[in-house]
Amino acid sequence: MKILLATDGSEYSEGAAKFLTRLNFSSDDEITILHVISWVPFKYDKKSYYASLKQIKQEICPKILDSAANILNPVRAKITTKIVDGSPEKYIVNVAVDSDMDMIVMGARGIKGIKSLIIGSVTRSVTLNSPKPVLVIKPQQHEEPGKVKILFATDGSDSANETGRVLTMIPFHDDTEVTIVNVIRTALADIPGKFVPEFGDRIKEVMEKTGSVELIESDKIITHAQEYLSKRFKNVQGLTKFGYRAIEILNTAETSKTDLIAVGCRGLKGIKGMMRSLSRNILNHSSCSVLIKKLYK
Repeated sequence: MKILLATDGSEYSEGAAKFLTRLNFSSDDEITILHVISWVPFKYDKKSYYASLKQIKQEICPKILDSAANILNPVRAKITTKIVDGSPEKYIVNVAVDSDMDMIVMGARGIKGIKSLIIGSVTRSVTLNSPKPVLVIKPQQHEEPGKVKILFATDGSDSANETGRVLTMIPFHDDTEVTIVNVIRTALADIPGKFVPEFGDRIKEVMEKTGSVELIESDKIITHAQEYLSKRFKNVQGLTKFGYRAIEILNTAETSKTDLIAVGCRGLKGIKGMMRSLSRNILNHSSCSVLIKKLYK
């Protein structure tokens, strides 16, 4: 597997490097450590200031790369480094595509709440625009070296199945645990609670009919995912939840002390994509790491 590890030398980037040491790489695998030197123009363009800053950044670059390389020293993969000048949001994706990488790995600061919808983020920009899978490593709250617990959220769609395929490519250890979760949104979700007693019998009748159909469909989705994931992982289990997808996925990840949530992305755009996309909500609010594969047709 060919991995592009993007680093800016921060503790979050180094956390991403540390996560990679938990995987079972072989000598056939490759990790390229990339640092993009970004240039922010001064309000008052002084050539002397610009030249001094450029020299400082160029002197720091090798130290940033060496720091990440030292963390990756225990892994058996081939390690190379690369430096480019320009916009990180653009060049991380460009390098990944041009070098035919299998996956981009990045650290994230874990900004939550309304700020996550407003504040620009290199990690978020790369995740939402990259045609390559992006593994976003967040500060780990429940680390257990060597063992990774994965929550694979699927609705049976092509984007979800593609993310599942990516999971089978990553060199996880044999003791990795995978839980497949499918969330059924209950038909009662948008009925105000004060009206439920009045229509109780009728609602119960509808729920009994639709519930059985939904459970059968959920079982099919989970079984399909188990079929291809079990060829790669020894410990795979399925789980059906009821409620709002993002909330149930995040709650399940929290209670089960998940290390990584894997979810597909349909690539919604505009305000609809910002507010409703499952992958964006998971990325914004998850306290654990997130793997996202955007589906391109």
